[in-house]
Amino acid sequence: MSEYNESSVGTHDAESLERSIDWKQGLAIASGVPLLILPSLGYFPMWVAAAAILVWGLSVLQGFMQNLAYAEMATAFPKASGLPGFAQHVFTSKDYQGKYDKGKLIGGFSAWSYWFAWNPVLAIFAILVGSYLQGLFPGLGEMFTEYQLSLISGVVIFSGLIIVNYFGLKDGAVLGYILAAVSIIPLVVMTAVPFATGSVDMSNITSSWLPADWSWDMHHILILFGLFAIAQWSACAWETAAIYGPEYKKPSVDVPKALFVCGAICLLTFVLVQAAVIGVLGVEGVLAEPLSPMIPVAQAAFGESGSVITIIMLIAAMILIIQTAYLGSARAMHSMAHEGNLPKVLSKVNGHGTPVLAMVVIGLFNLVLISMGTPAAILAASAIGYTCANGISLFAYVKAKKDPRFINVERPFKAPAGWKNVAMLFGLFNIPLCLVGVVYLNSLEVGWFSTWVGFIVLGMYLPIWLYTQFETRQHNAAIGAVASK
Repeated sequence: MSEYNESSVGTHDAESLERSIDWKQGLAIASGVPLLILPSLGYFPMWVAAAAILVWGLSVLQGFMQNLAYAEMATAFPKASGLPGFAQHVFTSKDYQGKYDKGKLIGGFSAWSYWFAWNPVLAIFAILVGSYLQGLFPGLGEMFTEYQLSLISGVVIFSGLIIVNYFGLKDGAVLGYILAAVSIIPLVVMTAVPFATGSVDMSNITSSWLPADWSWDMHHILILFGLFAIAQWSACAWETAAIYGPEYKKPSVDVPKALFVCGAICLLTFVLVQAAVIGVLGVEGVLAEPLSPMIPVAQAAFGESGSVITIIMLIAAMILIIQTAYLGSARAMHSMAHEGNLPKVLSKVNGHGTPVLAMVVIGLFNLVLISMGTPAAILAASAIGYTCANGISLFAYVKAKKDPRFINVERPFKAPAGWKNVAMLFGLFNIPLCLVGVVYLNSLEVGWFSTWVGFIVLGMYLPIWLYTQFETRQHNAAIGAVASK
């Protein structure tokens, strides 16, 4: 039993995405993921000092454990858009005759959670772009407030990315190549140079491995679970390479390659970037520069001119990760509408297979999110969605391995034998452990506001879904009335 014939490359209708990219292009678009470490470089050492390096490494390894399951799902259901598509497909009941399909609701909620996980990346990095522009051009601070500068940055970047990607994912991949060269390569160089020149003092790491007041009580264990939830928002996010499943020319080959090459890059960069920052500045030095610790690292590596180079590089990096998030969240929204879990109008694509309307809606939503002001508050809310999405998606993998409907589905890529047990373990790690942990950590750091924002946005899905089911019934009734004439 197979759901897809790879000879169908390049065909699409008004709701279908176009198969136009290979694994290298998918990797180029997903290559912004290593840059997700930037908002948290100063945050993690505040809680666990130099052990932040270990948290990042373990979180990327967690990504490998989870993404083995996702890679199998991507080749088993190549028409599904990554995590959102898998969960919707697996949980939806077959030939359901009642008014509301609870399985469909669960799958749709997982997709909504994933959409909310990626969506706020646009607002977070638009705020950071505004902040760094003010550092590059101090006169801007006299002309605009921080909020206005962030808002202008968001309008310009979001509009530009809609225009670039209007003509299909291939053009987005070209932009990804350019921005990756401008941002990731300098980031790697800037990380490697302090090690090569001796600017990294290993005693800064070894002498401050954990805070002096750290103890393994329930308070600190919950903090650790919360940090793992936030860390996976960055370090496991290379699963986004699978969301372009319906747009790969040969998904059975392209998806695993794009996933695991991106994972290898993340393992290297996440560990080394945090190690370089702490090694050069020490934990106290990092805490003194919580939003932009890469600037003093650049100064140590390249001199005073390094700070200007760093700001330019980081702005390019932020545009790259905004594009990665923009395309991922637009595909999630398209997938939900295509599966009947969001209003059908959001499933429409243009002649190039791009869900433009979904991109416009996401852009407007993020202009509202920018008003929350601080990246930490937005990330805290977003991490709740990502934790829910991963947990439910891993449970979907377990269900797909046991459900008679899917047992005989062809799987061109297979995770090792017994991987459903590993998936169940990490599913339970996400829900409830990391979910409880991130709510607890948020309450300590940014108060309850971001947590309530997270739960309210997630809760908004229920009335939207109920309306969508009403819309679907009305549509089917209209078709039935026409057919009976």
